[in-house]
Amino acid sequence: MNLKPNEKLNVEEILKDLDKYVPKRRGWHWREGTDIPRQIGKFEYFDMSSDLKQSQALPAAQYFGNIDPQGKSIITTEIASGRFEDDIRRMRMGAWHGADHIMVIRTAGQSHFESLIEGTPQGVGGIPISRKQVRAQRKALDFIEEEVGRPINYHSYVSGVAGPEIAVMFAEEGVNGAHQDPQYNVLYRNINMIRSFVDAAEAKTVLAWADIAQIDGAHNANATAREAWKVMPELMVQHSINSIFSRKVGMKAQNICLSTVPPTAPPAPCMRLDLPYAVALREFFSDYRMRAQMNTKYMQSSTREATVTHVLNLLISQMTSADIQSTITPDEGRNVPWHIYNIEAIDTAKQAFAGMDGLKDILKIRRDEEPMLSSVREIKERAILFMEEMIKNGGYFKSIEEGFFVDSGNYPERNGDGIVRKSDAGVGVGTVYERDEDYFAPVTATFGYNNVAQYDESAINNPAKLIDGCTFEKPEKIIFIDELDETDNVYVRLDEVKEKLEKPSNLLPEVEWAADGTILVTLFFPVEERTAEFAAIEFGKKLGLTEVEVINKEVMQEAEGTRIELKGKTNFKIDTETLVIPPKPHILSDDEIREAVKEKPLKIVAATVGEDEHSVGIREIIDIKHGGIEGYGIEAEILGTSIPVEKLVDAAIETNADAILASTIISHDDIHYKNMRKLHDLCVEKGIRDKIMLAAGGTQVSNELAIENGMDAGFGRGTKGAHVATFLVEKRKKMNL
Repeated sequence: MNLKPNEKLNVEEILKDLDKYVPKRRGWHWREGTDIPRQIGKFEYFDMSSDLKQSQALPAAQYFGNIDPQGKSIITTEIASGRFEDDIRRMRMGAWHGADHIMVIRTAGQSHFESLIEGTPQGVGGIPISRKQVRAQRKALDFIEEEVGRPINYHSYVSGVAGPEIAVMFAEEGVNGAHQDPQYNVLYRNINMIRSFVDAAEAKTVLAWADIAQIDGAHNANATAREAWKVMPELMVQHSINSIFSRKVGMKAQNICLSTVPPTAPPAPCMRLDLPYAVALREFFSDYRMRAQMNTKYMQSSTREATVTHVLNLLISQMTSADIQSTITPDEGRNVPWHIYNIEAIDTAKQAFAGMDGLKDILKIRRDEEPMLSSVREIKERAILFMEEMIKNGGYFKSIEEGFFVDSGNYPERNGDGIVRKSDAGVGVGTVYERDEDYFAPVTATFGYNNVAQYDESAINNPAKLIDGCTFEKPEKIIFIDELDETDNVYVRLDEVKEKLEKPSNLLPEVEWAADGTILVTLFFPVEERTAEFAAIEFGKKLGLTEVEVINKEVMQEAEGTRIELKGKTNFKIDTETLVIPPKPHILSDDEIREAVKEKPLKIVAATVGEDEHSVGIREIIDIKHGGIEGYGIEAEILGTSIPVEKLVDAAIETNADAILASTIISHDDIHYKNMRKLHDLCVEKGIRDKIMLAAGGTQVSNELAIENGMDAGFGRGTKGAHVATFLVEKRKKMNL
């Protein structure tokens, strides 16, 4: 299947013959072309990687030749709507914006199931991992990475008591990255310690064989701690334990990624607290990779707040060289995985990294000066002392039983709030058994005693050869179960969407699932928070929305007002076959415009009208240096800003102008349209309306409303000089001026 940019991704085509699909590659892929200066458009870059073949550039790129620089850090997007067929579409959007680490993960995802799920039950609050889901998404990513021209890493969790089984399935299905850390099971899931570490040994061995990059779970300590800025030493201890454990089972150092999360966020003085921790971490663990992520503990439902924190975190990533940059969105605060916020978070990372290109060569961290010197040293010393005490105390398990891992203390401080687990308790207790002497496991990447020597001594390092290869070497041996639920599966869901839309030309908005009909409305009420919240819900209902819910509220000032963001579902569709869509603006070629002006000269007068002081927009349209209409030989006289409409009309009469161009940015009380009507009426009053062309422009100007208010044309955001020049040439011909 060859994807075309103007054609939708065909999910049904991806599902076709899924039982026969074999992943085209295995293992993690880092970005290519890094650490070399490169010319992109008119600029030289120092921290970029190879460009994408096809991508969606940032909005401001239109001013720089539509370049789309790709930073050297892998960019993550976390996707989980609960319907993998919709996640596939979101993956494509993310890849076009630069994401090359697609994590399918949620708070109640597959790591919270205690077995390998074959099927995709809904309503569990997350995504149970299924072979079908993984296979369909990896197959889709095969096509998507060919489309954008860069390998894309696919990732999910390997935890819970089904961890080893999940790891095997990931290796079979071409998954490229995975979370794996037995301490996550112990501390945050209360899975038995012995069972967790035995399972982890098996799972890590499989991950190592499949060249899957591993991300640890230490960030959960400061993502859950009451005073996270105090638990940095124990975070480093957790990183240490998981990293050395992974090395001992054979994992390559370059595939071990530490999940680094800044312990604070504004309004805390986060740079002063978080940067020393990032420096200490990178110095202590220089052999490993760093995966930087926002701290979800502090994330509220405001997109602005999330973005500000994200950018500050990105500054730390840039200065301390993050290998993987996660892009958390406010979804966790809103409890809805909005398509658009995934993309905005990716663009935030891409935009920030492009803007900070070469920053490390301009600014230096004062590593060997105070206060950085003491801060980094103190974090390291406390971590070492923590580890030494734990060893002296009898090891990890014993220390966990005594609550060493605390919630609010800076080591060695303990406030009796440590997480306590028992070796003889927890989920899966008593389920680890010593293997019998005749235990036989002729499979690849197994760990421990498997008794193959009695059959063939040469098979000790390759036991799977005794059965002519296991599922790792022989994918055809995998038993593929399609779906078990007759009422809740991808085919039923796809059919439900078709039935809901009734025909392909019908259109519904969506934020999470195809045709979910969900929209977001922003309102402001001049009342206190509680009243605003419930007033908003009533307004939503009166607007005809169903399932109305407030997803964000921000007090602007207790007495003066509250901002509300409202989610609801629409109950009507738009038929694109009957939708009236004005044609795209017609643009003559530069030569055609110049020839027409040369043959019959054009003169215009222009100004920013009313009380409006803005001048940038009109200069962009007129000045030759901005590619404006002067470049075509059109004579232009700009009167300036805050020009009364009367003066503009008088100037047009005095200079015998062919057209008046009125710039109007301010739109309060529809003053921009009122000035247009006034301009038209004055031209009628002075007897020149049929002899002159009138046009207005501004960021809030609509062509339709401009014409309704007496203009010949209106030009909104994104207008170029060529658009206005084309209008002048063609309108003059129609008016026979």
